[in-house]
Amino acid sequence: MQSTLNNGAPATANFHGHPGYRRMFAPERLTLGLFLPLRFYQGDMQVLAGQADWVETIDRQGFAAVWVRDVPLFDPTFGDAGQLFEPFAYLSFLAARTQRIALATGSAIFTLRHPLDLAKSAASLDRLSGGRLVLGIASGDRPVEFPAYGLEHAERGQRFAQAVEYFRQVMADGPQAIDSPLGRFAGVQLLPKPSTGAIPLIVTSSSGQSPEWIARHADGWLTYPFATHTASGPRQLAEKIRAWRQLIPDGGLRPHMTNEWLDLVDDPDHPRTPLNGGFVLRTGRKGLLQLLEQWQEAGVNHAALGIQFSQRPVAEVIQELAEEVLPHFPSHPGPPALDARW
Repeated sequence: MQSTLNNGAPATANFHGHPGYRRMFAPERLTLGLFLPLRFYQGDMQVLAGQADWVETIDRQGFAAVWVRDVPLFDPTFGDAGQLFEPFAYLSFLAARTQRIALATGSAIFTLRHPLDLAKSAASLDRLSGGRLVLGIASGDRPVEFPAYGLEHAERGQRFAQAVEYFRQVMADGPQAIDSPLGRFAGVQLLPKPSTGAIPLIVTSSSGQSPEWIARHADGWLTYPFATHTASGPRQLAEKIRAWRQLIPDGGLRPHMTNEWLDLVDDPDHPRTPLNGGFVLRTGRKGLLQLLEQWQEAGVNHAALGIQFSQRPVAEVIQELAEEVLPHFPSHPGPPALDARW
């Protein structure tokens, strides 16, 4: 028998006591996070030397989140190598070096791993970090990875939905009985359980699903921002967010996130200029502040910024963001991280 969630009811939870979720999200407000790595891998692991020290600084400065990507195989023809380390292992390492910042995946590929392994890793990291994990999830977009796992790229949407259902059910309290295309068992349970009862699942882009499915089953939505150098992009994004939120069954808060790769220049008045076919935005801080204000008005609750393309030193960019931008979009106090003295 196919397993179900809550007899077809929305699969979202109340995250009022979740430290990571509450630090990032509140109605009608936008917070800031940073994507790792702070510099791209270009053939030498030394580019990551000292990065954890910077993450400690980012934590102290009050940013809402740091984000890591899930890239099992580096395909030079497709793009970058992500942050290189396995995301759950690396976020566990960073959890031990930080106190408050939310630890986010952007995004864990739910089609390439078994949901039982994903649940075990996620619940472990959640406990080790004191409830700071926010799990961005996706169906995967690098075709070379699917045959490496013995999977069909064309079936990723269906497998993604099955994995989300399995993941959610195995996280529930007590022994479970699961009969899914991805596996079956009865009378046993996964340990540990999440520290606050559930882990937020933030769906990335469509992940092969309809807007109705995302509105019903996701705890939040991460989408691309449209054009960021003109006001038309934020207006398009506002329409997209508004249409999605109208589909949410209970009308409750489902946060929206977006991201941008920045080349933040030292001239604060430098206009917003698209680079690399619009993939990167070169701008001064005034243009960035204007963009973030437009996103907030559009209904975006969190902006994940990547500074890998910035030509200035990492120290200068982070300092300017912390001193000149972050005060306008502060992180939410929320509950403190739970006791994690394991």
